Amino acid sequence: MIEKSYLDKLEVHKGIIYKMVNLYADDEEDRKDLYQEIVFQSWSAYGRFKGDAKFSTWLYKLSLNVSLSFLSRQKKHNRTKEQSAFDHFFEPPELSERADWLYRCIKQLTEIDRSIIMLHLDGFDNTEISEMIGLSRNHANVKLHRIKQQLTTLLTRK
Repeated sequence: MIEKSYLDKLEVHKGIIYKMVNLYADDEEDRKDLYQEIVFQSWSAYGRFKGDAKFSTWLYKLSLNVSLSFLSRQKKHNRTKEQSAFDHFFEPPELSERADWLYRCIKQLTEIDRSIIMLHLDGFDNTEISEMIGLSRNHANVKLHRIKQQLTTLLTRK
């Protein structure tokens, strides 16, 4: 019963995971590894999900934390890549040329700025963003404004 509930919610919100994976992992093998890690960590933590926040908000925060930890480990260790038995689970959606360009520009931002803009683009309000990232609402507003300016500059350079 709990497993079905989790899988149903995960299916509806898997786009969140794909966004994080595309933002924080550069090559296909790392994206597969990060995807698996987020799914594993979310399943492990699902029993503690109380429903105080929306599932999407909870999954975003968890995905962000796992992604940042993944990046930290990647920087510390240059590991060899192995073929995973679970490769078939990672099937990223095809991106349009415009979406691909936007992702490439967003990847040029700092790790936290990437998260803030993606949360904004996914419709989270500034209060939710500030709570997920751990900033004051005013600081989140200022950062979001500056991020938009940076992205405008990056997007118009093409």
